[in-house]
Amino acid sequence: MSDRKARREAAESGAKRDAASRREGAVPAEVSITLEEVQEHPVLSAFIAQADRQMDGMGFTEHGFRHAKLTGRIAYNVLDRLAYDARTATLGSVAGYLHDIGNCVSRTDHGQTGAVLVNHLLGDRVAASDLAVVMGAIGNHEEQYGHAVGPVAAAVILADKSDVHRSRVRKADQIEFDIHDRVNYAVEESFLRVDSDAGTITLELTIDTSISHVMEYFEIFLDRMAMCRRAAEELDCRFRVVINETEVL
Repeated sequence: MSDRKARREAAESGAKRDAASRREGAVPAEVSITLEEVQEHPVLSAFIAQADRQMDGMGFTEHGFRHAKLTGRIAYNVLDRLAYDARTATLGSVAGYLHDIGNCVSRTDHGQTGAVLVNHLLGDRVAASDLAVVMGAIGNHEEQYGHAVGPVAAAVILADKSDVHRSRVRKADQIEFDIHDRVNYAVEESFLRVDSDAGTITLELTIDTSISHVMEYFEIFLDRMAMCRRAAEELDCRFRVVINETEVL
């Protein structure tokens, strides 16, 4: 039996047990933190806002609440569709939402910085076992030093690296001078498709090639795609890239 099938059967069995527990008046065990609680945390929100301001000052694409929310949502969906339990999927959403918070201090090693900040701000209200998973995912999401150390970290990597879109470009009039802005601006649609039956995770992109050639995408994102491939393997899947309806990886 494959790991995916085993997880799916375990998830279905767990859902039945939870339903039975609710009927009997018992409350099933839940994760010690939710995405909603994290989003309402005033200090975390202030740090994310400041991180995006600093990234703007350095000329980077958008790294604010839009990116945080999308990364959290995609990470949750990846784990949920691969039949991981609700606790694991929730931790994925929390880690995805907080993964770039370390940019409020410095871009350099911001994953590790972010993990320390999250430990400091949530350590007194989150179970150590849950917090450790979130910290590990935050500290391992960048290709320069990160690794898919577990399902949550793998989902955050895939969610973060799949957010390539023109909505992240701050200054469209500068796309001729910056390849990162040009490639992001050329992407009209991006979608991370999870097919649990086929065991594939596919990044689907629609690129306006009059703005940026497909080769430019791989020129700047090849390391990211390699990291996504390893992350998909951690989730017992194969990573694919489809650009303009043509499989290129």
